[in-house]
Amino acid sequence: MKLSASLGLISDLRAAFCVATLPTLKAICREPSLIIRPTALSRTFMAVVWDAFAAPTDKSARPTKLALISPYARGAVLDIGAGHGHSVDYFDRRTVTAYIALEPNARMHPAIRTRATEAGFKEADGTLLIIGGGAEDTVGIRKQIDGAGLQVDTMLSILTLCSVPDPQTKIARLVSDLLVPGGQLLFYEHVLSPRADVAWWQRFWSPVWRTVFDGCCLERPTHRWIEELQDQDGETIWSEQGVWGKEGEPEEHLFWHRCGRFVRRSL
Repeated sequence: MKLSASLGLISDLRAAFCVATLPTLKAICREPSLIIRPTALSRTFMAVVWDAFAAPTDKSARPTKLALISPYARGAVLDIGAGHGHSVDYFDRRTVTAYIALEPNARMHPAIRTRATEAGFKEADGTLLIIGGGAEDTVGIRKQIDGAGLQVDTMLSILTLCSVPDPQTKIARLVSDLLVPGGQLLFYEHVLSPRADVAWWQRFWSPVWRTVFDGCCLERPTHRWIEELQDQDGETIWSEQGVWGKEGEPEEHLFWHRCGRFVRRSL
């Protein structure tokens, strides 16, 4: 692996600190307890970073998202880690009936609400539901979805499962507890590279990266974990599945992406 590629994250870290350091310090002045709450501090930092880089990140993935989301998303869509709600820009409003945005960072909720409303999803008519908290609380998430009279027909994860704690357990519970039989899981995630040299650098950088960026890990084989999900009898839970890459992406990229569409087996 070229040295320039293996050290490429340094420039990303520098850009993030240039953008977010001063706003984060101001937040600490307003709320000094952030100093002793590392998760909240990292979340504050990440919210500022995402304000600056969400749009460019979305733009760079636009062709991939168009191929993944637009043709397949249908019914009520649960967006895991909704961020600023960019996913709504790819929905076909004729087939997507409701948008359920799960986002633990409350600082991002106003952006979700604005973007979703512009796309025609509104809390007032029950087509928009914003849920705070993390993906680990599937019982609480299910209660709010049921309370809104909705069900999860499509589960969507865009660059999110990299930061979910205890990911294999949580992914299994999200699917088993929330996704209806016959429903589909769509994902676009950066994952562990199959190349040993790239994977070594992903593991090297991951402790730094997840500390700065709210738990984001570089070395998770998320696509394989999803593919391997089984029911209680040891049978695959999927009736259809497909995984593909991001067109034109170099093999030496530390953010090696996979897309997937998996359909849950009907009962």
